[in-house]
Amino acid sequence: MSGVPGAEALAATAAEAIARRDAVQANLLELDGSFGKRLLDGAALTGTTQRKWEAAAAKLAELWQTFTAYSAVVDRIAELTQARRPSQKDTPELAGLLAGRCVRLTAAPAPLARRDLADTGRREVTLATAVGAMRRAFSEVTEVTAAAETVWHDTGGRLDAVGAELAGAERLLAGLPDDGIAARLADAQASLAAQRAALNTDPLALWQDGRADTSAADLLAGRGAGIATEIAALDRVRRDARGRIGRLRAQWDAARAARGDAAAAWQRAAARIAGVPPLPPEPAAPPLDRLTAHAAAGRWRELAGELDSCESALAAATTQTHAAERSVVALLDRRDELRGLLDAYKAKAARLGSAEDQDLAARYDHAHVLLWTAPCDLAVAADAVTGYQRAILAMEGQRR
Repeated sequence: MSGVPGAEALAATAAEAIARRDAVQANLLELDGSFGKRLLDGAALTGTTQRKWEAAAAKLAELWQTFTAYSAVVDRIAELTQARRPSQKDTPELAGLLAGRCVRLTAAPAPLARRDLADTGRREVTLATAVGAMRRAFSEVTEVTAAAETVWHDTGGRLDAVGAELAGAERLLAGLPDDGIAARLADAQASLAAQRAALNTDPLALWQDGRADTSAADLLAGRGAGIATEIAALDRVRRDARGRIGRLRAQWDAARAARGDAAAAWQRAAARIAGVPPLPPEPAAPPLDRLTAHAAAGRWRELAGELDSCESALAAATTQTHAAERSVVALLDRRDELRGLLDAYKAKAARLGSAEDQDLAARYDHAHVLLWTAPCDLAVAADAVTGYQRAILAMEGQRR
């Protein structure tokens, strides 16, 4: 008995074996109930997925067979250690179960060309060997189920989003012009159905380099988004056609009013300032009757294009009109600024005691005539004021 471990050591090893068996069983049950395994089991598989799952399913069946034989040995170990400390008469059996080749496995016969003449198809392995074999098989099976589950999740989520977007677009399609957009929508829906079918029957064909290849789904998502956006835009035009035409009419009225204000400001400036630049041309009237006819006939794409063009043109024309008005007002402001500057330097000349200087007086009179003559040549007047200013500053410098 010297070669048999002590009862306490055997009890501890037995407890470890029981705990390990329970962990193996829990993981196998979780695998059996996993989303990926259930989907693979229930789908009509083809191609890569069919080949890989047939191999994995056979490996899983073998794994359960090994577990059944392995668990039977562990159950006997549990019986022998119910009292926590095995009896002396049971220690040899317990030691043999824990360390010996006591797990009896039955394998499917090898092909005849590779079969040994004396091969019975049965073999006996240790608990550790059985666990090692199950661990390898478990890894192989979960690699397949996890890959399929990832593909279903990553690609399926994208396809669900595309499906929802296309369904929403289809609901808006009724009543829109049939200029090819319905055919493009139908083509996208057909592509979606084909990708769904491929995903359901052969998900592992999309498993590339350790990740789900979602490129086809992403491409379809881009197509679907473009179609849905186009349909939604046409639907918005349809729903707001009357409102947009009304707002365009109001925009036209506002543009004309702004043009009138700018023209009045231009007239005031032109009477006082020489060389006032001309106003931009009047904005073109929008084709309101044609736009209304488009809306009445349901020509939403034509209506959208013309509305966009008219709104943009009116906005640009109004911006130019306001800019022109500001520029002519600025010319009058510049004249008034020069008048104030001339008077300020005249006061400065008086403080310097040079008010009677004939050169300064002549310079002042010249600038004054230019600034108070209509229409005023601002460039010439500005030069005259600058000359008067420099002459005063030079005189001030000489007296210091």
